[in-house]
Amino acid sequence: MRFLVTGGAGFIGSALANRLAAEGHEVRVLDDLSAGDPSRLHADVSFARGDVNDIPKLWTLLQGVECVYHLAARVSVPESALYPREYNAVNVGGTVAVLEAMRDAGVRRVVFSSSGAVYGEQAQQPLHESMLPNPSSPYAVSKLAAEGYLRVMGIRWGIETVSLRIFNAYGPGQPLPASHPPVIPSFLRHALRGGSIIVHGDGEQTRDYVYIDDVVAALVAAATAEGVDQQVINVGSGVETSVNELIEAISATLGKPLTPLYVRNQDRGVSRMCADLRRAAELLGFTPKVSLAEGLALTLERDPRFALAAR
Repeated sequence: MRFLVTGGAGFIGSALANRLAAEGHEVRVLDDLSAGDPSRLHADVSFARGDVNDIPKLWTLLQGVECVYHLAARVSVPESALYPREYNAVNVGGTVAVLEAMRDAGVRRVVFSSSGAVYGEQAQQPLHESMLPNPSSPYAVSKLAAEGYLRVMGIRWGIETVSLRIFNAYGPGQPLPASHPPVIPSFLRHALRGGSIIVHGDGEQTRDYVYIDDVVAALVAAATAEGVDQQVINVGSGVETSVNELIEAISATLGKPLTPLYVRNQDRGVSRMCADLRRAAELLGFTPKVSLAEGLALTLERDPRFALAAR
């Protein structure tokens, strides 16, 4: 098949693009390189630098494409509170631009990378797709708004739309920005350097950490699965892990004790998150394969930033 992956030089996008290319598909990538790195991409992947709101560029890249993976987005929850207009412009406006360009180019399916963050604080776990979303950040609002545009414009324009609500993805190559870094690579870096592991709150807040290979498997399945039009589908591990349990798992992986530093007056985010994966199993045949312990070990082994330090 012929694919376009927006945001395809990012963490999830590059892993997906490389998997598709390895399977023999023709893969085109569009990325503005605000967070992406084209050196991650396989030589067979065709890379174009550009803005996801640039409809003429999208038209060019969409010629002959059978399915779009729309992953281009700003993705930091704390940062979104500082720059909500930018998050709206990229995450919502960019989604609308992709849909308009697909309509004009005649592309009939898009797989959208949404987020488990749209659920926000909920009274029950695990989180299932029929729950009323309760977003608690501009980032989560932007993802939920993008889902809405996909649903409405997909019906109006005859485009098959699939929204995958991806929970806390991690794995080798995940970026470590100076501000608001993702929790797992941040904890690994500090643990390996002997630094303090800062925990906001009491560490009892939970998340669903899903390894990158499992995320890619769900994305790949969504491109050709039947009966998924207009569906919203969770992608996670289905395992609820507290921050304290994550630190214990990292300690066991490294074989060294870790002492977290608790900052009680900091926002710890929503209290609990765990994905209900029944719909993913039914519609995508998706079952996560990599446990947290295995994923941490693979991240240390495959990520050169950590592999040498861990020896």
